[in-house]
Amino acid sequence: MTTAPVRYLVVPTADAADGAQSARFGDKTILWVPADQRLGRASRTAPGLLLVTQVGRSFQDDYPDVTPLLDRGRHLVISSADKPRRRSNHCWRVEHLRAGTTIVDNPIVSAARADPAVAALVGELSPASYQSDLTWLASLPTRHSLSTTFTQAMDFAADRMVALGYTVSRMPITVGAGHSANLIGDRAGAGSTRGLVIVTAHLDSINIAGGPAAAAPGADDNGSGSAGVLELGRLLSTRSWQHDVRLILFGGEEEGLFGSKQYVAALPPAERSRVRAVLNMDMIATRNTAMPTVLLEGAPVSSSQMTALATAAATYTGLKVDTSLNPFASDHVPFINAGVPAVLTIEGADSANGHIHSANDTLNFIDWSLAAEILRMNIAALAGWLELAVAVRPRPAGSVVSWGPDRLDVFAVGMDSALYHKAYDGSWHDYESLGGVVLS
Repeated sequence: MTTAPVRYLVVPTADAADGAQSARFGDKTILWVPADQRLGRASRTAPGLLLVTQVGRSFQDDYPDVTPLLDRGRHLVISSADKPRRRSNHCWRVEHLRAGTTIVDNPIVSAARADPAVAALVGELSPASYQSDLTWLASLPTRHSLSTTFTQAMDFAADRMVALGYTVSRMPITVGAGHSANLIGDRAGAGSTRGLVIVTAHLDSINIAGGPAAAAPGADDNGSGSAGVLELGRLLSTRSWQHDVRLILFGGEEEGLFGSKQYVAALPPAERSRVRAVLNMDMIATRNTAMPTVLLEGAPVSSSQMTALATAAATYTGLKVDTSLNPFASDHVPFINAGVPAVLTIEGADSANGHIHSANDTLNFIDWSLAAEILRMNIAALAGWLELAVAVRPRPAGSVVSWGPDRLDVFAVGMDSALYHKAYDGSWHDYESLGGVVLS
């Protein structure tokens, strides 16, 4: 069976018209119709259209002679005449482009009313603490999953989690013929019926051209996400939450999501059903666009979590948000495949970052302000999913006349028949006499 030739045209999304099949890529839409129909002078014929999803520029590096018909960074459209010998590896995937799909969206999200408690938590983000952790991780010669320095990085992260009050464990995993581990930190919530919120990143790094022994500082990929897990874990440890928190640093991601696949496969059904959200961070600290941008990548199962993150970005940050329901090649994917709501947060236009998977992924290319903005968005969303535990205020004997979210007023008649007032606004104040004899 041969593929019928098509005419295609890439237009601004606002100018896309009916009458042709289409797929949307944010501000660009590609239209196509059978070759015997006219689409305009700018059209050209192509024997079919394929969608490429890639990590960085991995597909373009492997196939430098393939000219994309549409280049949206992480997503490309190519002609099926340029069909590669392989359909996928763990760095890129090729599939048929489907009509009527939105591969990337630029949602317009209005800011919500800022919650004072969440705003206070967002304000406690420590760029200095984050920078210290990332700098230490990137100072190691490599964090290849099978290296001794990967274990050293895991020891460092485990010590940080223990110091923050998390119960820490290690899950052995296999990476090909070798052995590595996932690091897991748990903190119980205070609610009577508790869900589970998971914060993840992969700890390993890789130098694809140089091999396992080559330098792989992995500052952005993925020291940035790993240090983000530690900083968010620090912030979450300063509050009491209704639901359980779990921090996970995966091994084996760069070789094919080994750590997350094995973790999800071993997760009991009852535990899966408790998961309210999985927040995955992978490459959050290189600025590739003029405006600071974050891509939220998930699936229909995680659409509400993506909306919460986009709203948090609009409310507490200056980030531009792109979204995609085309998940690929990071540790959110095994969760999504198991029906668990998971979202990847990743720097916008990540394919413009040509330093990853090499010795050049260093601190020189880190944008600390972008990382801080993405972390502010993430902690605001996490606070919504975890729900602050409600403090039980003492209720003294007496007539409670006024009761509000931050104040309690008690009035009582003293032995002298005068009226007295006592207030609680976080701590009890002494009774004050309001004067006057109310009883004779």
